[in-house]
Amino acid sequence: MLPRKVTRHFQHIDAKLLEQIEEKEIAFSPSKRYFTDLCESIVSQQLSEKAAASIWKKFTKHIPSIDPASIASTDVSVFRSIGMSWSKASYLHNVAEAFRNGLVTPEHFEDMADEEIITQLVQIKGVGRWTAEMFLMFSLGREDVFSADDLGLRKGLQKLVGMKTLPKKQTMQRVSKKWSPYRTYAALILWKSLEQKDMKNGKG
Repeated sequence: MLPRKVTRHFQHIDAKLLEQIEEKEIAFSPSKRYFTDLCESIVSQQLSEKAAASIWKKFTKHIPSIDPASIASTDVSVFRSIGMSWSKASYLHNVAEAFRNGLVTPEHFEDMADEEIITQLVQIKGVGRWTAEMFLMFSLGREDVFSADDLGLRKGLQKLVGMKTLPKKQTMQRVSKKWSPYRTYAALILWKSLEQKDMKNGKG
């Protein structure tokens, strides 16, 4: 369930947001699988959920030990054999090298601010801001992250406020400010509201 502090916050500043979900069951706990999560993000880029899950299953079968040394030493042909593009294969090597050479310092993440972590991660070719924001949410469990470029969140906000067109980035940033310091939970609610809508329409 939503933490009581979060429910109280939204009841005070935006009760309509809470009305978007029929059930207050929001699963949210940090995975702490820093390297594995980034690799999975790379593998899943620009794929449907089903396709991404299929390739990730093959990935873990071929590479049972997902760590920087193993990924760095895996030939690109192995990644290609399970359906990955050349660019994604190179991105995986980039992530591995960033962890090995200290460009990324996961041992300090707990003490770093969100933007500091994003700055580190986007230095890796293949890791953009959206990926870094998802990492903050789901790997680190940061509670005040909102990805203004995320299409699902744009659709969720459009539904919430009854807009005729998708909101622009500036609108997303402006509206989401009032949800701070729990913008991650607001994002989870907006995503959940779209899932429930799809289920009602027979798409689930």
